[in-house]
Amino acid sequence: MSIVPPPPLVGRATELRTLIDAVTRPPAVVLVEGEAGIGKTRLVRAALDRLPTGDRAVLLGYCHQIREPFPYGPVFEALRDIRGRLPVAHRLNPVTGALRGHLPELAGALPPSPQPLDDPRAERHRVFRAIRALLAAVGPAVLVVEDLHWADDGTLDLLRFLAGQPPQGLAVVATCRRDGVAGPPLGRAYRHQPDTASVVVRLAPLDASGVASLAGALLERSDLSPGFVTRLHERTAGIPFVVEELVRSLPASPPGRDDPDALDRAVDRAGAPLLLREAMAERMSGLSPAAARAVRAAAVLRLPAAEQLITAVGGDPAAPNTAGQGPVGLGSIGLGPGGLGAVGSGSAGLAEALRAGVLYEHPGGRYGFRHALAQQAVYDAIPGPERRSAHVRAMAALAATDAPPLVQLAFHARQAGDTDAWVRHGTAAAQQAAALGDTALAVEVVEGMLDDPDLPVRDRGPLVLMLSRFAATGLSHQRVVRLLRQVLRGDFLSRDVRGEVRLNLGVVLSNQAGDAAAGRPEIMAALAELDDRPTLAARGWASMAMPEWGAESLAEHAEWMARAEALVATADNPELSAAVLANRASFEMTTGSPGAFDVAARLPADDPRTGVRREVARAYCNLHDSATTVGLYAAAERFAREGRRLALETGAQYPAFLLDASAIRREWLTGRWDGLRDRAASLGESATETPLIAVDLWLVLGLLALATGEWEEAVRQLHRAGLDAPEARNVPVVTAAAGGLVDLHLARGEMDEAVAEAERAVARLRRKGVWVWGASLVPSAVAAFARAGRLETAAELVDEYAAGIAGRVAPAAHAALDAARGALAVAEPRHADAAALFARAREAYAALPQPYAAARAAEGEARARLALGDGAAAAGFREAAEWYGRLGATHDAARCRRVLRDIGVDVPLPRGGRRGAGALSQREREVARLVALGRTNREIADVLFLSTRTVETHVATVLRKLGVRSRTQIAPPA
Repeated sequence: MSIVPPPPLVGRATELRTLIDAVTRPPAVVLVEGEAGIGKTRLVRAALDRLPTGDRAVLLGYCHQIREPFPYGPVFEALRDIRGRLPVAHRLNPVTGALRGHLPELAGALPPSPQPLDDPRAERHRVFRAIRALLAAVGPAVLVVEDLHWADDGTLDLLRFLAGQPPQGLAVVATCRRDGVAGPPLGRAYRHQPDTASVVVRLAPLDASGVASLAGALLERSDLSPGFVTRLHERTAGIPFVVEELVRSLPASPPGRDDPDALDRAVDRAGAPLLLREAMAERMSGLSPAAARAVRAAAVLRLPAAEQLITAVGGDPAAPNTAGQGPVGLGSIGLGPGGLGAVGSGSAGLAEALRAGVLYEHPGGRYGFRHALAQQAVYDAIPGPERRSAHVRAMAALAATDAPPLVQLAFHARQAGDTDAWVRHGTAAAQQAAALGDTALAVEVVEGMLDDPDLPVRDRGPLVLMLSRFAATGLSHQRVVRLLRQVLRGDFLSRDVRGEVRLNLGVVLSNQAGDAAAGRPEIMAALAELDDRPTLAARGWASMAMPEWGAESLAEHAEWMARAEALVATADNPELSAAVLANRASFEMTTGSPGAFDVAARLPADDPRTGVRREVARAYCNLHDSATTVGLYAAAERFAREGRRLALETGAQYPAFLLDASAIRREWLTGRWDGLRDRAASLGESATETPLIAVDLWLVLGLLALATGEWEEAVRQLHRAGLDAPEARNVPVVTAAAGGLVDLHLARGEMDEAVAEAERAVARLRRKGVWVWGASLVPSAVAAFARAGRLETAAELVDEYAAGIAGRVAPAAHAALDAARGALAVAEPRHADAAALFARAREAYAALPQPYAAARAAEGEARARLALGDGAAAAGFREAAEWYGRLGATHDAARCRRVLRDIGVDVPLPRGGRRGAGALSQREREVARLVALGRTNREIADVLFLSTRTVETHVATVLRKLGVRSRTQIAPPA
């Protein structure tokens, strides 16, 4: 084996400059991306070594492939060594005392612990604030988090928080792989934050010249032949780590320069293909038996481990070799010289492996491989019986710890062939994760076991049932659905277990997957299999009773709800009772029932049982959504607070995400538009596996695009919100999306399309019979019918709508009734009545509040007054334009300003916040945004109600002020 110098950094000059530049100008967020072995860690280390001298803390944290439930672990690991940099405790922010329990090493340097909070979400936020405050106190610092692709959800949430609100002196650097991962690893962290450098450094494989430079430096030769470089590049695919390991495996005395082809032949003699496995085997052959045992033990453990653990897994070479002789006990097992043995020589062997650069020291006194590729290569080369024995020793050593890591125990039991222990530890690990609120890990563990073809049939039934129960409250569903369907095709489940699994499958399909067309038939099929289990049947009927899904009428949903309640009344099952009561409360609220709040008040929010509170969390999240739909926004916010608290407390991921998404719709309705587009898009990025439950997000993005005249984007997002498959999607959201599409067609003068969309949407609403959901549709549909000359149809719809919402607690629907009546009065024409009706609608919308709807009503009132020749019309248009402008509805504001110009009223645009000769005016910013979206001058003129010549002038001014020559260089204004 050749002795080569430390590997240089080759072919990364630009990336290195970018990283150093970002880190030295905090606050900054940097993501270093690339495949395994590409040199992410080496680049970061090189950047840290080259930082300007100064008092800058470097904090290192690592995410691990096999993780136990320990949220924020990588960040806490990075913080453990900062004691010497902290000011005295009384000068620290008092909130940092919340970290005493998480960082016992720093307890003496931190302020006293604050009183615990009852709200888990508030407690978590306080921990986040405490970490931020501690990082701020450390002074200029670089927080490095390695292997972000293995991070737990809590760590990702924390890093998003830090990236969104970084202390002035902090630079966050994270390395991550993007192997088939959709969406940015940090979601919002990829979006540029004000005053924060946000950089993504993507590392690609080296080209042939880069491979030549790296190999030449390692071999200290500048005469490498083109043939050798070509072979090396082909064999390694340009991955620096593989190049390094291959070169290290070449002969200790490289061929002389008088034989230029000798290196080529050395590579060829190694075999084809020459993989990293061979390179590592060559390096291992130069180690002593003790060192080789330490390396193999580290490979079996997979994660960086303490010296004692590596030594224990290494074993005792003096003990008899029992590998392959039947069941293996948990005692010390030897493998003879060269095998995985040696406790006594373990320390010396580990030290030799470290000196040879095969193993590396990690923070916290742990030792392991520099890269997972090396670990896998060594592991694959260990003979099967030796691997199995080493895994047995790993089980014994880990089981003896104070807090046995159950996930690791399950892994080692599986590799040791101990099926009973594998199932026992795996089941316990899943249950522990679920109890700690880490449902994603619980699902992951059970999925992995069910995916294994060697799992005995007797153990599949209980695990399938467990998986289906976990999945019903988690977010991940794609693999779960595949596994459950595969199991249901088999015949090993009993009829009642099959029914419960199928029921949970139907719930997951309907909720997490958002595919009611597939989920509801599964629930109905499950009900036929659950005739002997009335309690589960009650859950199924209660799920079918939710009127937001399916094409059935409200009467049918009411019948199913009554069935569920009759069944649950005979059962002594608090969790089931809470589930059915939760659905009843949601049913009453979403239909505008006067008794909805009385039902909601009966929910057992303080029940000590986690399962019961999880159902209440789901209820509150659904109540938030329903209250938002009918216009009860203050109540919706109260339900949101309680729902979020209980969801986090009980690990109910699906309701928590649903709450976040429906809160975006509430913010749109109540006029909280500032930054809303980015918030909706960012949350949508986290729904890569569950896109259909993000319909609220697509609806809001579509309606925001409509308000700014981005027609194509509006159509795309409104179809994503459910118009692509309206019979299978959430009916209230589909109804609102249809209302938006009718408005779009009307704005573009597409009367036939507007009427056709209105007819389809009204037919769906009429079939369902929940008229309170029509608040966003009926006024637009009435306007479409009336403008098309179908006054009788419009009048009938108004009457039907009025009858449908009579006696219902639905403020948004009652405000919409006045708006619909105003639209009908305009067409008949009864302008005085129209003005009065729109005025009443404006007041009702403003009281909700729904400022955008109020502005539209104000505009309707102004148009009616203009038709009457009323001088107050101008003030009405001005008020509407200002309302639209504050929201950011630029297309609507421009429409009102156009009317004011037409009637001879000069309305200056509101001034933007920027000053200076090169700053864009409000109008120029609107034009720049549309240019950046690829709009032509003619299209911009249509959206902003300007002449084409005026738009040409604005475009020329924008180009001049921004200092660019082409429209394609114009970026959307921040």
